[in-house]
Amino acid sequence: MTYILGLTGGIATGKSTVSQMFSQKNIPIIDADLIAREVVEPGTTGLEQVVAIFGQEMLNEEGSLNRKKLGELVFSEEQALEKLNAILGKEIRRVILERIEERRSEEHLMMVVDIPLLYENGYETLMDAVMVVYLPVDVQRERLMQRDKLNKQQANERLSSQWSIERKKERADFIIDNTGTIFETQKQVDNWLQKKYKSL
Repeated sequence: MTYILGLTGGIATGKSTVSQMFSQKNIPIIDADLIAREVVEPGTTGLEQVVAIFGQEMLNEEGSLNRKKLGELVFSEEQALEKLNAILGKEIRRVILERIEERRSEEHLMMVVDIPLLYENGYETLMDAVMVVYLPVDVQRERLMQRDKLNKQQANERLSSQWSIERKKERADFIIDNTGTIFETQKQVDNWLQKKYKSL
């Protein structure tokens, strides 16, 4: 039986870094961010629906989605974000479920399902456990501002589009504290894997 670990965190808390650490151990990763990109590639019904709701100005010249423009819109208008989630949420969920079944049929000991909005969209019921990559919110905001070249207001808009990291931490089965060095984070992941594989 394949153990399904849901991996989540807040924006800029380091979830992708932790996901890569699992991948380096040859653990299959199902990445919801990659799937979210797949479902709005040119020619998909997902992209057609985005254009129908938000207009042709959401496209680049060659017909691909202008993610920067769409992001600026949905993070500044709550209703726009709700519309986008309604359009793409079902399609993303369908593909995630398909990928879980594919990995399960390959009989891996473990898979990691990396979903930024795991709690917000009710994915925890599909997981055997959930791991949250944690940073205090002031550190999270600072890293987000530096990473994405945002001012404080823009960073706060993005933070407010998700559950707070403290709320996610309270719900987590396991926590990776990413406030230290990458070496310290790696050590936490390695220790968790050593314990978990003994119980699988």
